Amino acid sequence: MRILICDDQAIVRDGIEMLLKLERDIFVVAKAQDGAEAVELAAKHKPDLILMDLKMPGLNGIEATRAIHAQFPEIKILVLTTYDDDEWVMDALRAGAVGYLLKDTPREKVIEAVRGTFAGKAFLDPNVTAKVIQRVTHPQAQSPTTLTEKLTEREVDVLKLIARGMNNADIAQSLHLSEGTVRNYVSVILDKLNLTDRTQAAVVALQHGLGNT
Repeated sequence: MRILICDDQAIVRDGIEMLLKLERDIFVVAKAQDGAEAVELAAKHKPDLILMDLKMPGLNGIEATRAIHAQFPEIKILVLTTYDDDEWVMDALRAGAVGYLLKDTPREKVIEAVRGTFAGKAFLDPNVTAKVIQRVTHPQAQSPTTLTEKLTEREVDVLKLIARGMNNADIAQSLHLSEGTVRNYVSVILDKLNLTDRTQAAVVALQHGLGNT
């Protein structure tokens, strides 16, 4: 895995790099001190994953995430920040981040999230998960009817499992399908709902009350 680290504090950038260098399968290809540099380095190095801070001078992490996701949707962006405010969380997910961790996350959990994100899973810090669920499901939760009118019953089943953070292999096993079939279902779901990635699909599912059904 080729990683880009973006944080405005040098000591944090260096600390994260040291942590990741302990893993043989993880390589830090570049470090950025702000969002603008992250956009530039993402274009130059095409990393597999970016660890993105949020509050930074100049171009912040939300704006950088949005710009990178628009240009390089294949690059996964995992937020690593100190801020757990629900507005920051929701804005980051809407911008294209596929996960959200706080900086006090234990080392082993950060590594787990990096590897899991690379494998296609979505990670939310337990401290922000409840806020996200409450934000998207209460009190203005939308009826699932609008989704079920657009999706087939099997597509809804797949969407429910996406909302639970399952990757394609997990969904295939749960629904007794091949991974290729699941990939096709996911593509169709994203197309029908006019979404760009499975994290957005998970948020939409939660908005319609499908995450825990």
